[in-house]
Amino acid sequence: MTKPRELAPAGMAPPVAAYAHAMHLPAGSDLVVTSGVVPTKKDGSVPALLSEQASVVWQNIAMILAEAEMTMSDIISVTTYLVNTTDIASRLAIVMEARDSAMAGHRAASTLVTVPALARQEWQLEISVLAARHVAS
Repeated sequence: MTKPRELAPAGMAPPVAAYAHAMHLPAGSDLVVTSGVVPTKKDGSVPALLSEQASVVWQNIAMILAEAEMTMSDIISVTTYLVNTTDIASRLAIVMEARDSAMAGHRAASTLVTVPALARQEWQLEISVLAARHVAS
């Protein structure tokens, strides 16, 4: 079975954290593309702490992937939108720790963008992912 593979050109510096510069997706793969997944729980509540919001987002992503019979190890790309504040370094650490924990050692292409605000004032982050799984011929 051909799986997506990490692209790590020898002429480039390695990634600065636990992610891949790029992923190659072979033909014949199922693809899941999410919208921005937000930190809203099923009951409509949103935790106050960034660490809890990140946990809820990754739980929501896991449920979306399960619906497609996929897991975190099928993720090939992650885009994180984080509300920019004065303590951005500590916030980045919290978000990356949550990503690394959810991904459990699996690497994917990853981009993090700081933004002035998201659609709802209480949301501190939003994450979209691409996941792919090779379909057996």
